[in-house]
Amino acid sequence: MIRLVIQAYELLSCCSRSEIIERECLDPFDEPECEAFDLFVNEVLCVGKGCPYSCVNRAPHAFTFVSSTGTARATSQGHGEDYQVQLAVGQCPRSCIHYVTPSQRIVLEELLDSILDTPYDTSAEADLLYSLIVKARFENNRYQKPKKQPKGSTQHVDWF
Repeated sequence: MIRLVIQAYELLSCCSRSEIIERECLDPFDEPECEAFDLFVNEVLCVGKGCPYSCVNRAPHAFTFVSSTGTARATSQGHGEDYQVQLAVGQCPRSCIHYVTPSQRIVLEELLDSILDTPYDTSAEADLLYSLIVKARFENNRYQKPKKQPKGSTQHVDWF
């Protein structure tokens, strides 16, 4: 939430109103800004303590149980290359753990919180959450690292 406030402040402080209207929308799901190493747990699908392949038992440094909902939640981020986390993600029977970018995670967590906090039917919000996860998975697989510039020398080498 703090990151979103800072980004909004930077956007509003450096641009006039006409520039903001002309500027295209920055959707983190259309073009990922980096590789997807952050973890997001879809608590709508998570079984929690009833899961036979508990992610909390596999990778306790990255996941914990939330007492209010009884589901798992990612507590630390950036464990994309950690073997225990990969094992927990791969063995999740409900496929509720996803690798996302930091900005995608912020949007997904806000939407998830609004779903979990409302006492009435939130099937439309849950469908939106699912569609954003599918879009993130698709776009994150298309992400390409920036190409490194070839090292070149402007010095003339005289071999004789």
